[in-house]
Amino acid sequence: MAMKDYTIRRGVDYRVYESEPLTFYAKCTQYRSGCDWLIRVSMISRKYCWVIRRYNGIHTCTRATISQDHSKLDSNTIAEAIKPLVEADSSLKVKSVITEVQSKFNYTISYRKAWLAKQNSVEKIFGGWKASYEALPIWFEAMCHKEPSAVVHFETMPAYQGDDLVTDIRVLHRVFWSYYSCIRAFIHYKPVVQVDGTHLYGKYKGCLLVAVSQDGNNNIVPIAFAIVEEETSDAWHFFLSNLQQHVVTRDSVGLISHRHESINAAVTRSNGAWPPPKAFHMFCIRHIESNFLRKFKAPYLQKFVVNIGYLRTVCEYEVCHQRLREWDEAYTNYLNRIPRKQYALAFDGGYRWSHMTTNLVECINSVLKGACNLPITALVKATFYRVNELFTQKRAEMEARINAGHIFF
Repeated sequence: MAMKDYTIRRGVDYRVYESEPLTFYAKCTQYRSGCDWLIRVSMISRKYCWVIRRYNGIHTCTRATISQDHSKLDSNTIAEAIKPLVEADSSLKVKSVITEVQSKFNYTISYRKAWLAKQNSVEKIFGGWKASYEALPIWFEAMCHKEPSAVVHFETMPAYQGDDLVTDIRVLHRVFWSYYSCIRAFIHYKPVVQVDGTHLYGKYKGCLLVAVSQDGNNNIVPIAFAIVEEETSDAWHFFLSNLQQHVVTRDSVGLISHRHESINAAVTRSNGAWPPPKAFHMFCIRHIESNFLRKFKAPYLQKFVVNIGYLRTVCEYEVCHQRLREWDEAYTNYLNRIPRKQYALAFDGGYRWSHMTTNLVECINSVLKGACNLPITALVKATFYRVNELFTQKRAEMEARINAGHIFF
C-alpha cells in the first residue's frame, strides 16, 4: 500500500514481476527506457518484517503525469482513502468521491471507478452486500428473541440458476417489520398515518417503504418499515396489509399518500381493511399540484390549486372552484376526477388532522437517506438504532417532567 501511495503521488508507475508471500519484485514501466528504478523485498519470517534486498534509487523518468487516471489508483485504494468520509456520511455522492481523489491524489478518476470505490468502502465498514442478505434473518431472529412482541414478516420466492429451479433454496422477496415500541405507541397517537417509499442506492436495488404517525406534541414517529423490490401494487399491498394487521388496528384512521396508482390499487384490493369506515385514504396536495402543473403547464395556478385544497369551508371551496372553472373548464374537469374528500380539507371529515402533505414521512425518509446506501442488514439496524434513540430520548424527557411535578391527564 505504501508503494502504491508513493507511486501515485509521484506520478510514476511500476510493473510487478514477482509477488509471493515471502518476496516482491517490481520495476518501473520505463525500465531501461530512461529509468532504472526497481525494488526487491523479502519477508524475514523470524522477525515478522520486510527487508529491502535491492533498490536502485528514485525514479528518474520525467513524465509529469501518466494520464488523467492512474493504473495503481484502483477502487480498493480509493476505498481506503475515502473510508473516513463514508463513515461520516454513507450518502456521500459519487461526484464528491471524484473531488476527494482529485484533492488527495491529483488525478481525475472515472465515475464508475468512483462508484465502485464507494461500494467497496461501504462494504469494508458495514459488511458485504451479499453476506448482508444472508445475515438478515439471523439478525431479525436475534432482535425478536430480545423483543418478542416485535413483528417481522418475510416473503420469499424460488431461486433460479438461469432457467433452472434451485430446489430447497428460496430468496428474499420482501420483508415487513415494526418494533413493539412503535406498535404500542401508535395507540396513543393521532389516528393518521402517512406512507411513502424511497429508493435504495446500494449495490442491490429496491425500495424502503415507511409508515409514519404523529403524537399529540407533534413529534414525528415511524411506526413500520418494509423493503420491497419496487413500488408495485403487490409490494404496497404486502406493506399495507401487514401495517393494518399488526400496527394500525383501530378504525377511522386517515391514510395519506401520494396519488400513486400502485397505492390506490393496493387500498382497493385490501378486502375492506383500508376503505371507509376502517380507514380514509387521502392524497398529498403537493403531489396533486405537481401533477396538475405537469399536465397543464400553468405555473401561475400552482399556489391557487394548493390553496383550494387548504380551504376549510364548503362555501370557500365552491367559490374558488368556480373561479378555476372560469379560467378553463379543463382545470376543474381534471380536479373533478379526484374525489373531493381525498384532496380538499373542506370535505375530509376531519380525518386528515390538518395534514395536507406527506411532509412527516418525507422527513423520516430524509433522516434515513444515508442508511439507504447501506447493505440491507445495516439499513435495518439503522432503523432499529434510530427508533431506540428516539424512544430513549422521549422516555428521559417524560421522566424529567414527572420528577418536576407535572401532572398528566
